[in-house]
Amino acid sequence: MKDKVFNKPIEKQFEFDEEVASVFDDMLNRSVPFYKENLYLQIDILKNFLTEKDKVVDLGSSTGTFLIELAKKTKNLKLIGIDNSEAMIKRAKNKAKAFGVNVEFINDDFLNYDFSNSKAVIANYTVQFIRPLKREKLIQKIYNSLTDGGIFLMSEKLITENKKLNKIMIDIYYEYKKKMGYSEYEIAQKREALENVLIPYTMKENIEMLKNAGFKDIEVIFRWNNFATFIAFKN
Repeated sequence: MKDKVFNKPIEKQFEFDEEVASVFDDMLNRSVPFYKENLYLQIDILKNFLTEKDKVVDLGSSTGTFLIELAKKTKNLKLIGIDNSEAMIKRAKNKAKAFGVNVEFINDDFLNYDFSNSKAVIANYTVQFIRPLKREKLIQKIYNSLTDGGIFLMSEKLITENKKLNKIMIDIYYEYKKKMGYSEYEIAQKREALENVLIPYTMKENIEMLKNAGFKDIEVIFRWNNFATFIAFKN
């Protein structure tokens, strides 16, 4: 279904409700540059570190795309997706059933849910929605929940410290969204709805946050404009 959530006046802040869930896959593909390419890059890297029965947890798993694609490329992993949106979990379960893959999707708050003994934790465009006061606690929880040699993959929208460059990058991103079929009205509406909901950090702040939690080996495996994906290892 095509994303038309913001082609009408907004009445509330952005949330992952039934309306958003119903068009979320289209929203991702048109709003997040190189979303599919980045997803497959992460999977192709990750599968080289996984062995049979390893536990992989996707925080903010939405409609389940990442874990379903991972399941199609691997065997005998324990795959768990956690999302606090009931509408997202419902769609994820239906998609997993349709593809015939074994993925467990759980409707819960991952700030409280116990996902210890994980070999890998994934958070694609999820941490940016966590309030800064809770964000470092979540990263610490992720680090503590990983087994030795565990992997954390985190994709985030970024801001830059140089204000002029930051504005240029935002403008480039909005031009990208126009090319993907969004109107200026839809772009403005979504920006307003996300105000104080999506709070991005700088590249430096994200790396510092990962280091403070205990991660020492951190790399950026993907970046386009104001979007980046980090891989961090628990040594």
